Amino acid sequence: MRGASTPKLWGSTPKRLRRVIRPMISTSGCVKNQSIYKQCLLTVDKMSVNHTPTCPRSPAQHDEPYSIFDLRQKRIIIFIVSAAATFSGFASNIYFPALPTIADDLNVSVELVNLTVTAYLVFQALAPSLWGPVSDVKGRRVAYCCTFAVFLGACIGLAEARDYATLVALRCLQSAGSASTIAIGSGVIGDITTREDRGGYMGVFQAGLLVPVAVGPVIGGALAGTLGWRSIFWFLAIYCGVFLAFLVLSLPETLRSAVANGARVPPSWFAKHPLSLYQRTTKVKWMSRGVPLPPAKKFDVTGPIRILFDKRAALIMLFLAVYYAVWQMSITAMSSLFKSRYNLSDTHIGLAFIANGVGSMIGTLVTGRILDIDYRRVKARHEAANETDDAAIDSPAVPEFPIERARLRLIPVFSLLQSLSVVVFGWTINFSRHVPVAVPVASTFVTGWTAVSTQSLVMTYLVDVFPDRSAAASASLNLARCLLAAGGTSFVMPMVNAIGVGWAFTVCVAAQVVALLGAVVQWNYAGRWRREMQSG
Repeated sequence: MRGASTPKLWGSTPKRLRRVIRPMISTSGCVKNQSIYKQCLLTVDKMSVNHTPTCPRSPAQHDEPYSIFDLRQKRIIIFIVSAAATFSGFASNIYFPALPTIADDLNVSVELVNLTVTAYLVFQALAPSLWGPVSDVKGRRVAYCCTFAVFLGACIGLAEARDYATLVALRCLQSAGSASTIAIGSGVIGDITTREDRGGYMGVFQAGLLVPVAVGPVIGGALAGTLGWRSIFWFLAIYCGVFLAFLVLSLPETLRSAVANGARVPPSWFAKHPLSLYQRTTKVKWMSRGVPLPPAKKFDVTGPIRILFDKRAALIMLFLAVYYAVWQMSITAMSSLFKSRYNLSDTHIGLAFIANGVGSMIGTLVTGRILDIDYRRVKARHEAANETDDAAIDSPAVPEFPIERARLRLIPVFSLLQSLSVVVFGWTINFSRHVPVAVPVASTFVTGWTAVSTQSLVMTYLVDVFPDRSAAASASLNLARCLLAAGGTSFVMPMVNAIGVGWAFTVCVAAQVVALLGAVVQWNYAGRWRREMQSG
């Protein structure tokens, strides 16, 4: 038996009331509950005439911005966290051109020195699982200061290292200090941005992270070739000390459980400055310091591990981890391969890394803009579909926003390009007698561009899926990609020696093709999994 017809005033019904009425309408357009439906119709009539909400909000609730930081202040904050993220890249990439020189100086094989890269990546994977939760509980400033203090001490020790064991141990400590700047920076960006503008800011952040990929090897090669490899770590120690002082003086606390949208005065004296200066100088209008705080988070070291095995994130992180590992394997092998196949010096090897770094920076900046454009386009289509009268009436509920369509659309393109560039890299070096060094160097431009673009897509996606645990989500992604990269860098040269450069990187591309299936599953089923978890 058919119920009452659907309301004629549907087109003028406010969105929030449609969400209440919609579940009362069956897929055939019939009303399920007559009495409640009539009450809703009366409310629609009143609201269409008066245009006033039945439950008006207070001015503080209505006008309070998501973040009190204005555009200029956001840019300053993004610049600071992007500069902080350079330490992870510098500590890793500035080291690559000096690997053969360090092996000679410490009287060990290149394969053993390559294991220091593996050790660095292992601790780069594990450290954010500690510092990410610290930043989510104690604050971003506290976490930054602790990590930089560890990094500074490790750099001084590395500059004075006299044996291989000390080198390995201090590289692990250095990694523990620098790696977490990525997770903490992602948390800061999640604190001050919304989905609409987050992609562009994440692109800038990723570019800051990748500046060292371009200039780090050049600096490292120049220092190792002129002042010796120890000067690399003295350079990093000086850079860290100067930047730490700058960060303490200029970065405000942004943790939302401590300062809400930036309007609250935190209880800790260390967190009050320079936040109070930002509050006084912002151009954003905000009503009150009484903005309610989100619930305080508990210290949870296992949080990143749980996210790692969460079905909403596991497959896409595995996909990225494989692609990141192949990228790291190629740039780790570059130093030894270019020295043995093309007889390049440390300085020239450092210059050869520029293409990879420039490609990385261009990729992340362009991808950040594309992410914002994609998000706005998908959002406009989503809202337009829900505004259509017939579609709105026939739907039993508002469809969930398709975040996969907004963030992961370009993954197949970047995957194909990276796979092709890795194949070119391997086989051109394999035939180095007939192919000039410029060809594999050019291929690293494409590899860096696509690898970092893919990373930017996935990192932004995870911050959107886990908005209240952005630092933990970033730490989880870091854990997956760095552990896999650590394994890859440890056996890349033995694999090259066993089957040749060309076939070694062909095997890597085969692994990438298999990993792409995880992204396909994520695209098709992630939305359903989120709905199941929300309803269950």
